[in-house]
Amino acid sequence: MNQSIKMARIAYDALDEKMAEDIRVIKVDDVTVTTDYLVIANGSNPSQIHTLVDNVEEKLDKQGYVKKRTEGSKNASWILMDYGDLIVHIFSKEDRLFYDLERLWRDGIHVMRDDME
Repeated sequence: MNQSIKMARIAYDALDEKMAEDIRVIKVDDVTVTTDYLVIANGSNPSQIHTLVDNVEEKLDKQGYVKKRTEGSKNASWILMDYGDLIVHIFSKEDRLFYDLERLWRDGIHVMRDDME
């Protein structure tokens, strides 16, 4: 299993563990050179968004993956975590609907959790 899909799986599981809503993984390496996978999810309130961010960071850090940067503050309604080959977007429900990244990245391939083994 390559590094980027392993990172996507860890991020997915970290989000799922903390009850993120509507977790999506999109393979975009054929569409852009900036990253291989996007993981997109939303939380139901600011506290949950904060918890989701913390859990993703903890799980990826534990596996030795170093985050390049974070965009958005912990109290923001959209947090972007850049791990190079993986970018994780955690939204409020409203901002996720507004920005609709799934539509913007519609040329990517949606990956199911079971396909990340």
